[in-house]
Amino acid sequence: METIYTLAKHNQDIKCLLEKGYALSIDNNFLVVRDIPYLDENKNLAIGAIVTKIVFIDTEHIKLEDHQIFFCGSQPCQIDGSYIQNLGGGATSLALSSQDLVVQRSFSNKPTQGFTDFYEKIESYVTIISGPAMTLYDVTPFTFRVVEESGNSVFKLRDTLTSRAEIGDLSSIFKEEVVAIIGLGGTGSYLLDLLVKTPVKEIRGFDLDDFNIHNAFRSPGKLNTDELGKNKAEVYQNRYDNFRMGLNINSKYIVSDSTDELCGVTFAFICVDNGASRSEIINLLIELRIPFIDVGMGLARDCGPISGMIRSTYFSRNNAQEVLDRNLVPISNLPDDIYKNNIQIAELNALNACIALIKYKQIKGFYQNDDNSYHLLFTIDNLHMNVE
Repeated sequence: METIYTLAKHNQDIKCLLEKGYALSIDNNFLVVRDIPYLDENKNLAIGAIVTKIVFIDTEHIKLEDHQIFFCGSQPCQIDGSYIQNLGGGATSLALSSQDLVVQRSFSNKPTQGFTDFYEKIESYVTIISGPAMTLYDVTPFTFRVVEESGNSVFKLRDTLTSRAEIGDLSSIFKEEVVAIIGLGGTGSYLLDLLVKTPVKEIRGFDLDDFNIHNAFRSPGKLNTDELGKNKAEVYQNRYDNFRMGLNINSKYIVSDSTDELCGVTFAFICVDNGASRSEIINLLIELRIPFIDVGMGLARDCGPISGMIRSTYFSRNNAQEVLDRNLVPISNLPDDIYKNNIQIAELNALNACIALIKYKQIKGFYQNDDNSYHLLFTIDNLHMNVE
């Protein structure tokens, strides 16, 4: 992961800011400039920080997103104690990982021709914000201070999606989550693809089967033909290894005594199509008090189009046995499983994975959750969702 110093090797404007003495760092894909002096309304000297969005062109080169900034501090004032008037914006907040940074407001001061780079932008705002303090107290923001940057991201690429959407506080919900995906067939593989891009601390996948041609038709991503015949664990580990850390795909099944494999898991997804195996896994998760979502499909074809439904059922730590007793999930093997033997439908696997993950994120507080639903059935025939 690039630090401000490695970025300076590839971006002349960042290099110029560092050489001038600004205390720069990167936080949640924002450029931070600390040690910014300014005057408060009592004409006392205060120290704030400028925070501005970064757009990563690639892993080495960055550019401006807009002319605005965020500011950690109170309203900057003139030498006479009046507010600086040519700063638009207002009170706001923004989640950053550094504990010493508390964004309190945003500012907007756009020159006629805009800003060409970060050097021009920072210099302009410093002149406006720090000018009165620099005059009255003979101080500067040029401290040459080296700021230690946090390196706790699970991603091997910078998560610019989170910073652009300003949802860092919500993404932090997942930082201690250890999620297991039991079964990497159609739905399980799509769940893995989605979870890889979710900042959970660790993902553990479990599947003993090989990756064959029919799997290629119901899994996400580009197919490399040399993957065919290899173990699924190896295939998926290699596919996503360059994207994130904390990815552990295991070539094994989860059975009744797989306690060690699930040690530390905070949430699980069951994605198996064998009723007897599902029963064994459910009983183990209930015993270990691990909350989980079980997914499944029920499809049929009577000469014409396919009909049926897809299901996501949530078992909380406290009501898992009660949900199990309602017989909402099949825990025995069904004869003549047409879907398992003949039908490969990627869009239903993907939709099932999306519904399950959305429910998980509702449970964690990432998405709004206006009900306590735990059993979701999506009927293909009329595209209707039944919830209970």
